[in-house]
Amino acid sequence: NAVTAFALQHFIDSDEISGAVTAVVGPDGIIAIEAFGLADVAKKRSMGKDSMFWIASMTKPMTAMAVMMLVEEGKVKLDDPLEKYVPEFKGIQVKTPQGLVAATRLVTVNDLLTHTSGVDTGAVTPPGAPIDTLPLAQMAAAYAKKPLTDQPGAKWSYNNNAINLLGRIVEVASGKDYADFMQERLFDPLGMENTTFWPNLDHLDVLAKPYAKDKESGALVEAKNTRFSTPLHDPKRTPFPAGGLYSCARDLGQLYQMLLNDGELDGKRFLKAATLKQMTTNQLGDLPNVSFAPGMRMGLGFHIVGEPKEVTEHLSPGTFGHGGAFGTQAWIDPVKKRAYVLLIQRTDLKNSDQSDIRREFQRAASEAYAR
Repeated sequence: NAVTAFALQHFIDSDEISGAVTAVVGPDGIIAIEAFGLADVAKKRSMGKDSMFWIASMTKPMTAMAVMMLVEEGKVKLDDPLEKYVPEFKGIQVKTPQGLVAATRLVTVNDLLTHTSGVDTGAVTPPGAPIDTLPLAQMAAAYAKKPLTDQPGAKWSYNNNAINLLGRIVEVASGKDYADFMQERLFDPLGMENTTFWPNLDHLDVLAKPYAKDKESGALVEAKNTRFSTPLHDPKRTPFPAGGLYSCARDLGQLYQMLLNDGELDGKRFLKAATLKQMTTNQLGDLPNVSFAPGMRMGLGFHIVGEPKEVTEHLSPGTFGHGGAFGTQAWIDPVKKRAYVLLIQRTDLKNSDQSDIRREFQRAASEAYAR
């Protein structure tokens, strides 16, 4: 039943994408997985249902779940100051046009989860160490070397560094490496066997290649990106909490099935229903310019559809999820009890959250797989 393949074929024909894997998930499991087009154009390797993708910022809500597990255990509080876990942030100041001023209050865990921390968003490249091999402790300390760009809580500004800091908080509060915590508490118990920060040689055989559009010819050309530079399986590579994961439709289906069941799957509870409700409820009131698409709100690690419009018009209010830099998208509709997963690897989309590909997929999937 190639519902979404039919809806998205014209994007392949017009060289917008090389191919895709889509999944629709319900409370009882995956309803449909479709794979179409090519994972590797040069080798003419077809996209498969087991194809793996760099899911980039779709990692963020998973990091937020890890933090909220520790909140439930009393090891972290949302109003804890960041400096409790990363002492280098003690006394950090705020950069203004008039110069450095004192912060009006401390940066909190809650600020990091809602992208309102004011932490500088610049990349960290210390001398002699490539960024892709920095331990999270070192990376977190380096972030504190630059002043805040806004007062804590004053402004929403999408922030990879803030989410990477949450990964460090997981380490300090749990006593485990961030990647180990994710493996033990999320991936292993959910049976997410092909979700990893370090794709192995077998994974490379099914990894979808990233493509960009050639500005002159309009053809798809393979994109060079550090997230695809070998050796990907080197454990020295930083497991970025803000966007380091590679995964596949089946694994993500397990995760989103758990979310559709209010934090529980196969008799195992991952998060309390009340915790998940908190994560998927607007945390920022009417703070302007939140998220990447009109009508959106911000939860704890999740973006939320406040008013469905334009790209989100086929989703219910309260739908929550996250996109990734290369066009991947996953949105969980708690009203229709469906999760919609779109896996593509297109590097230079103007705004992957507002792509026509996402809109067409969600339209076709929500119509075809309504309850």
